[in-house]
Amino acid sequence: MPAATAIDVHAHYLGTDLPAPTGRAPHLVVDGDGKGRIVQGGSTFRAVTATLWDVDRRLRELDEAGVSHQVISPVPVTMEHAWSAEADPAYAAAVNDSVAAACGRSAGRLIGLGCLPTADIDAAVRELDRCLGLGLRGIEIGTRIGTRIGMLDLDDPALDPLWAACERTGAAVFVHPILGGQGVVRRSGQPFDLGLGMLADTAIAASSLVFGGVLERYPNLRVALAHGCGAFPWAYPRLRAAAGLGGGSPELWDALARRLYADTLVLDDEHLRLLAHRFGVEKLLLGSDAPFFPDQLRLSMESIDAARKSGALPVEAGPDLLARNALGFLGLTHLP
Repeated sequence: MPAATAIDVHAHYLGTDLPAPTGRAPHLVVDGDGKGRIVQGGSTFRAVTATLWDVDRRLRELDEAGVSHQVISPVPVTMEHAWSAEADPAYAAAVNDSVAAACGRSAGRLIGLGCLPTADIDAAVRELDRCLGLGLRGIEIGTRIGTRIGMLDLDDPALDPLWAACERTGAAVFVHPILGGQGVVRRSGQPFDLGLGMLADTAIAASSLVFGGVLERYPNLRVALAHGCGAFPWAYPRLRAAAGLGGGSPELWDALARRLYADTLVLDDEHLRLLAHRFGVEKLLLGSDAPFFPDQLRLSMESIDAARKSGALPVEAGPDLLARNALGFLGLTHLP
């Protein structure tokens, strides 16, 4: 097994080994020639390439990009279905079994996160324990979470049993925007959903964790947010000032914000300067969103090198440091 020299923490997986779909359960259809489709409710949700399901091909792409390991999490649409009221809790379990099986075929180079049937929080906590028993290192959750009482922001008290379970078990929590950013800003469609909605949604999630008291109540919780924590690093000074109008401790909020991990998938090397300033270089994680952005794994690695050369990141903030950060996020001192 290669040493952990570069760990991509933001990548997605969907296997061919899920049971036959029922209802609107998302599933993979392989069309051949390295192409496939994610199908939901009889309609094509997204065209995909074989890297999504083919572990050997994924490992070759890691080698080509100079990445030693990758954290794979469920495709967001499967995570979203897993918590819906119509979903059988067995769907989340099947997704998690599939992720664990892919990790098992990777000679230790893939590390898995699971998803939860949060329509029933008690069932979600049981599945969290089962995920960890499978060897997964934690869970992927949305910027909002579906439950039987509706979609909840991350600081809703109804989610406290889940946060308590994550802290109790040491599970890593990776927060990913949901619904492709739809319904977050007043304009819909592209480029607004992907370009603004996802970033705003992630910023609201981070704000819920910091200003909503989640991180204060659960001091050992480890949380990373996708896409550079969205707009939160930029908006934080105004959020801090606005929260201060009602009292509270700005120093506490600063400390809580610096507990968050953020991936480097910001698509502009210069933006990494603010991430390092806001969170500290010890909280930065390599991210690619593989395999959905073409060639982004290689580009993400090149971005780190370019940012160090330009001064946007300090020279010591190379892939090896980000790999150590990833191990800390995952609750590991080393890879077995």
